[in-house]
Amino acid sequence: MRILITGGAGFIGSRLSKHLLERGSEVLVIDNLNDYYDPAIKENNIKTLSHFDTFKFFKGDIRSVQDMDMIFSTHKIEMVIHLAAQAGVRPSIQDPKLYYDVNVMGTLNILETMRKYGCRKMVFGSSSSVYGNNKTTPFSEKHPVDNPISPYAATKKSGELLCYNYHHLYNFDIFCLRFFSVYGPGQRPEMAIAKFTDAIFNDKDIPMYGDGSSERDYTYVDDIVQGIMASMKKLRGYDIFNLGESSTISLKNLIHLIEKNCGKDAHINKLPMQAGDVSITYADISKAKEKLSYHPTTDIQTGVANYVKWYRETILQINSEINIKIKHVK
Repeated sequence: MRILITGGAGFIGSRLSKHLLERGSEVLVIDNLNDYYDPAIKENNIKTLSHFDTFKFFKGDIRSVQDMDMIFSTHKIEMVIHLAAQAGVRPSIQDPKLYYDVNVMGTLNILETMRKYGCRKMVFGSSSSVYGNNKTTPFSEKHPVDNPISPYAATKKSGELLCYNYHHLYNFDIFCLRFFSVYGPGQRPEMAIAKFTDAIFNDKDIPMYGDGSSERDYTYVDDIVQGIMASMKKLRGYDIFNLGESSTISLKNLIHLIEKNCGKDAHINKLPMQAGDVSITYADISKAKEKLSYHPTTDIQTGVANYVKWYRETILQINSEINIKIKHVK
């Protein structure tokens, strides 16, 4: 199968690409390699995939009609895994226009290009942020999601609505997957587990917003990839699924867990809760289990241990080599 992955140079996209390539799929990736975080990380992700004969990378923007036309006109795309997005809840409050431009107009451009070239299958990467401060837990796909508390969340809800619209009007098969706090080796450096691990090893302060009682349903990246691949196999009609671990951990307990694995104490900087933050995310995954045979296997204790081990073997090793080179030059 020939698959286009938007945002495929990112954390989830590159992991998914590797799994698909290893299983014989032809994978095309479009990514603009923006500077939301160090573009070198994404460039390295692409480099690790470049040895596959069935892999192609296009540096481009999902908002560009020309970029999308170029890919679809020269390759018969059979399915789109749409993961490209302007990420981050708090930054979306500072620049909501950018988030709407990328996440809403970019999604619309992809759907229109698909319609133009006769591709009618998509898996859309949505977010648990659409639930806002839902008072009923765990969060079910049946719950109303009409009260987003950040522009990012509103754009993800808008993306789901656009997907339904194209299913209704043009008979697209689209599954929207609501990801819950994805983490693991190679994750984005500004995300909590990566940020906290780096801070502990480098004796920096960890910002703790609120009293540490807020809870998150952290989901290991390999479980998310398994859920996406299951969605691809079952893709028919329109539906929405939660992909989470269906287990929560408080912020203060997460910090303690990372401390334990790092073998060092954290320096905590207590700060007030931030606008756009939710008090809890907690996935009801019964629907995904039933309809997709989705079964996450990595609990937070194992996942954090895996991440810290990866950090020691890669990031600390790279930093050590850089410091040795600097000393040698001096």
